[in-house]
Amino acid sequence: MAFIMEPVLTINFIFCMIILVMGYLGFRKLESPLLLYIGIAFGLFGVSHLAQLAGYPSGAVALIIIRIIAYLLVIFGIFQAIKS
Repeated sequence: MAFIMEPVLTINFIFCMIILVMGYLGFRKLESPLLLYIGIAFGLFGVSHLAQLAGYPSGAVALIIIRIIAYLLVIFGIFQAIKS
């Protein structure tokens, strides 16, 4: 499997991984579930970008499902933060 060199996808993947790590570290320090939810969501977006770099088409059903789950996780986290 050859990786496609797409600058935008590569940059998005790198930033998603940074946000994943920062969300986890922020959760550990501040104990805010919102940070963890957002970190995990961006980790899922990163998986989607990595899959595209590996050659999967952006419209693949699996990637669409991963993105939907990531968006729902952010929505859930924000809703929980507003509710409390």
